[in-house]
Amino acid sequence: MVVWGLCVAGIAAMPARAAELETEGARLHVTGTLDGESAVAFAEQLAGGQVRTVVFEDSTGGSFDVAEGYAQAIRRAGASTEVRGMCHDACAYAFLAGKEHRFGRGLHVNSLLVPLRTRTTAADIEKTLVEFRTPPAVPVAGSATPPAREPWLPAQGLLFTATPTLFGRIYNSYWCDGTQGRDPSKCALLSDADPYKLGVLTP
Repeated sequence: MVVWGLCVAGIAAMPARAAELETEGARLHVTGTLDGESAVAFAEQLAGGQVRTVVFEDSTGGSFDVAEGYAQAIRRAGASTEVRGMCHDACAYAFLAGKEHRFGRGLHVNSLLVPLRTRTTAADIEKTLVEFRTPPAVPVAGSATPPAREPWLPAQGLLFTATPTLFGRIYNSYWCDGTQGRDPSKCALLSDADPYKLGVLTP
């Protein structure tokens, strides 16, 4: 818990930086905040058909509109997604668009923050997550444009973490109301919220 708290707090203190893209074989590494400036290059990389896995690393912030652009490119390519380090807010939305979505292996702490404005009960978490990652409806010609999604609130939502130990990784799930500041250990631990059972992570 202490290692996870220090790691997340340390990265949270860093200023947000625009997304950087780097290709490594069939893997496309995306580091930094998902932004419109890199969205075109990201979509072009995936459209080439060579990328099989998108690796998100230490990405926080970003808007829904931008996240949906990244998510659409991932869906069209049928690519899988992976998280190394932090993947919060817009990154979480794009991550869940992957054909398969996993946490990376190794000694680093991984965390995924799904931004939600309202706390969900344990019984409704799965339904809430399905609604969150459902693409917005495309309006039919002549029909009203669907309402825009409410802006995400900083550091508020469902937090899923994987912490390495000598005995393997420990997975935990939390509700963070945004008042925890740089200390996510103040978030409420959730029971019956296994990320694999909820489909947040795939085997």
